[in-house]
Amino acid sequence: MSLNQTQIKEVIGKLKDPDLGLSFLELDAINNIIIEGNSIKLYLELIQPVHLIAEDVNNMCVEAIREIAPDAILEVYVGEKGINTNKTILQGVKNIIAVASGKGGVGKSSISSNIAASLSLTGAKVGILDGDVYGPSQPTMYGLNGRQLEAVQMPDGSTKAFPSEQYGVKVASMGFVMNRDEAAIVRGPLLAGYFSMLFEQVEWGELDYLIFDLPPGTGDIQLTLTQKIPLTGAVIVTTPQEIALADVRRSITMFRKVDVDILGIVENMSYFIPPDMPDKKYFIFGEGGGASVAKETNSELLGQIPLNIGMREGNDGGKPFVLSEDAGEQGKIIMDITRNLIRKVRVLNNSKLHNPGLKINI
Repeated sequence: MSLNQTQIKEVIGKLKDPDLGLSFLELDAINNIIIEGNSIKLYLELIQPVHLIAEDVNNMCVEAIREIAPDAILEVYVGEKGINTNKTILQGVKNIIAVASGKGGVGKSSISSNIAASLSLTGAKVGILDGDVYGPSQPTMYGLNGRQLEAVQMPDGSTKAFPSEQYGVKVASMGFVMNRDEAAIVRGPLLAGYFSMLFEQVEWGELDYLIFDLPPGTGDIQLTLTQKIPLTGAVIVTTPQEIALADVRRSITMFRKVDVDILGIVENMSYFIPPDMPDKKYFIFGEGGGASVAKETNSELLGQIPLNIGMREGNDGGKPFVLSEDAGEQGKIIMDITRNLIRKVRVLNNSKLHNPGLKINI
């Protein structure tokens, strides 16, 4: 059976984006169709990032064409749209995601390192910027203790620094430019200067995601950073206990006051399952707090991460646990949270593309 472009567009146009729930026709996703005999080349443009859905989209299209032309050979090329080209800094970075917490001690940096690593597992180009001046953790979590930023004099006279790379993730940290003794005494404009260097002078190159591990709290540092950096959105990390949830509410309020969208909440240390009693589940820090505050603030609970000794060992041992061969169920939970995060980013990018003047909080 011979097909023409109209027939193919009609069939493919009915397919729906796995994350957005909108048809390819509604998304104006069909860019070009080339037919040569029984060979078809289909060019799609979907809302970025597409790494996680590209294979599913390819299979959907092949199956749809096979139903009307079993002998057709289909090649699918998935491009991206919805990229913010108006940024004055970090121009090569498509999505900048802040990971924040209203208070310290909830595992924000651990979640940041594992989200960055799991995003890299999707095939994306990923960086992590460790802005936690009072306790820079990413050098330890990525096995980069003792590293320094490499500074290079550019032809135009400017100085650029380059991040280290580990496990396919680019890493730059306050720990690369100052020691802990300095962190205890640095304040005000000098501190802001250190922060600015990490995103104004570091040459990150082309990235699909830059994860920004923010300092805990909701003070001047956080406000200044969120106003300077063109964030895609923020992920808030909490534990189930009420004292942490109160800080989550303040953190969400802060981001919304500076027009930063909330991508969702991650509840860390949600419960503990003893390795020798897998049928037992202990809610050491309370239960249901993350879901409750997500509902209260009209946010989404991206997932709940249990207490796990492997996470602690990974943090101390210099390798995000999600990359471990024995990550098991813990790794699956982290990947599920990452998938939820990617979906939220794509929904937000689609909204901004079609309603550039509309500010939403999702």
